[in-house]
Amino acid sequence: MTSADLRPAQMDHAPVLSSDDLGWENILVKQFQPPAGEAFCHFPEEHTICLSLSSRPVQFLQIKGSKRFTGLYGKGDISITPAGVPVFARWQQADHFLEIRLPSQFLQTVAHETLGSATVRLELVDDFRIRDAQLEAIAQLLLTDLQQQNLGGKLYIDSLTNVLAVHLIRHYAAKTAQISEYEGGLNQQQLLRVLDYLNDHLDQEIKLADLANLLGISQFHFSRLFKQSVGLSPYQYLLQQRIETAKRLLKQTDDSIVEIALRCGFNSHSHLTQQFRKATGTTPSRYRGDR
Repeated sequence: MTSADLRPAQMDHAPVLSSDDLGWENILVKQFQPPAGEAFCHFPEEHTICLSLSSRPVQFLQIKGSKRFTGLYGKGDISITPAGVPVFARWQQADHFLEIRLPSQFLQTVAHETLGSATVRLELVDDFRIRDAQLEAIAQLLLTDLQQQNLGGKLYIDSLTNVLAVHLIRHYAAKTAQISEYEGGLNQQQLLRVLDYLNDHLDQEIKLADLANLLGISQFHFSRLFKQSVGLSPYQYLLQQRIETAKRLLKQTDDSIVEIALRCGFNSHSHLTQQFRKATGTTPSRYRGDR
């Protein structure tokens, strides 16, 4: 019996959380907590990674195309399904998992940018229950930001999405992919151009693609070179600059905290307060009161 022989069963329960309305590009993340049941899934244009979040192992039957798996999925176990492969699953207890979907065209673009123009069509291998500490860590970071309703912003999610894509290409491509590493960081002219752009657009939503396009390089290589040059990821540097600007405005102006939050690229008073407390150990209002 294959998945093609099984009558499709839809997931009756909506996700607990979804990135659908968060404006994330090239990735869809959903958290599910369904009771015992079964489902049929087929995503023709998306690769799918499922991470078990269940504290108690759950008995599964999984059929992917002509491949079959029966066994337990527990917290940290991962399943990878390439685009176009139909999947039937039946689980005997209540489950808890994170589903991550990446467009196959996006992965192909990343492969082209990182491997060169001669890259053939990228195909992933399908895996049932696997352990991958790095893949799990990326998924957990995505889950945390999903739970915080995109607290990190688009630059943060763009960075995680690209790291995830490159990890899949390196470790789960049907043909082993060797990605070149660039060392030495950005040159002075390149670095100043990027830093000026960040400073001039501090109050706006900045995407990783915006920064990489300034220099005409891939997003993955830009992130690596930027960190070599500055010692921080693009997201960490941007957040640092926003916090420092907020500190200056809090001390030197009488603008409201809401106004300062928006001028520094935070979407609300609470957003600034959360990030400010994390970075400084105090709140904006208390910081201003110390002047």
